[in-house]
Amino acid sequence: MSSLRVLHIDDDADIREVVAMSLELDPDLAVRGCASGAEGLADAVEYPPDVILLDVMMPIMDGPTTLAQLRRNPRTAGIPVVFMTARAQKRDLDHFKSLGAIDVIAKPFDATTLAASVRGLCAR
Repeated sequence: MSSLRVLHIDDDADIREVVAMSLELDPDLAVRGCASGAEGLADAVEYPPDVILLDVMMPIMDGPTTLAQLRRNPRTAGIPVVFMTARAQKRDLDHFKSLGAIDVIAKPFDATTLAASVRGLCAR
């Protein structure tokens, strides 16, 4: 089986490191990290992932804006996007899904089950 490519976009370097370490425990997941929405957009075009983990709250270009830009580009429009957020109330989850996210992972997340969650999302 080939690796599932995961692009993680988050402005927080510590979160990117924890996500990368958690996902890399699964040998079938290959993770790339980006520190901004703009960097993530460029990376998604150059190295199309199987799924994008996207932080909601980022400076300059937040997650919803980044998702809108991904959907406008034919090369990235079909990539599944999962928002990662500390705002995980029901109304927020419904709003994020209405923007086109396939799911939402709440922060703080369980690092031991993150890889299984991502693998399950890729199988949808």
